[in-house]
Amino acid sequence: MTALRAWLQASRLPSQSYIALPLLLGQLAAVRLSGQPLDVGVLVGVQLFGVLDQLFIVYANDQADQETDRRNRTATLFSGGSRVLVEGRLSSRALGIAALCCAGGLLAVSVALAVTRGAPMLVLLALLAVALLWAYSYPPVRLSYRGGGELLQMVGVSGVLPLYGYVAQGGDLGGFPWWLVACLLPTHLGCAIATALPDEPSDRESRKLTLPARVGGERAAWVIVALNVLTLALAPLGLRAVGLRADAWLLLPALAAVGVVLVRPAPPGSRRILVRVAAAITATVAMVCLPLLGLAVR
Repeated sequence: MTALRAWLQASRLPSQSYIALPLLLGQLAAVRLSGQPLDVGVLVGVQLFGVLDQLFIVYANDQADQETDRRNRTATLFSGGSRVLVEGRLSSRALGIAALCCAGGLLAVSVALAVTRGAPMLVLLALLAVALLWAYSYPPVRLSYRGGGELLQMVGVSGVLPLYGYVAQGGDLGGFPWWLVACLLPTHLGCAIATALPDEPSDRESRKLTLPARVGGERAAWVIVALNVLTLALAPLGLRAVGLRADAWLLLPALAAVGVVLVRPAPPGSRRILVRVAAAITATVAMVCLPLLGLAVR
């Protein structure tokens, strides 16, 4: 039971939503735009890809970031890794093997889907997902330490994942709703910045060039709000791309975004930082869920 609890801690299951929702959104967009029924078998396969992708990400990031995590005294539920290596609950080797197994699994699922659906692009997208994590966490690129980590997260979550789900459900690439992706890119970038807010001291000490480490948490909070304002400005175009209209429900992500700067100051290690990060995550999740629910009920 101790080992099982350690693996559950390492798996950081609440972060599954970051992966599952964009994949589901892409699938429902394909169904809506193509007029074809949802293939439940494909749905299960795509979401299994998402489960393996999320596990690959958290296991690999824990292994790659362990030295920085050991310096982290302000870790939260949202940041600072799972802490299993810091606490000695699992070995780096075990996490590395698990990450490789998950990478192999997500590629195998993608090959199976590509063959059954006649969509070889799914394999390319799966390889891209693996490459983005490698570029984020591992030498020689290791962009999370060079100032590009948040951008990689944005591209992966709001670009690669919806496209993967869309292609898997038979969506025509020429009809892909790019405006929906354009709408979601800024808020996902804001979310990536927000989850780095609590780690500002250890990131700066480790020379990990996240935006909070470079400009400070308070300035970064205003950047997060500005990015969400951009998403809200693009929302009518994004929603129209999948046959939906902007309505009063957009007040939900708007209010959540405002909460990012209302809670101030919010230094790392404080309770306020938890509220600030939660507000940013809520704004992003709400912006994904609004078109998702709109497509689901039609």
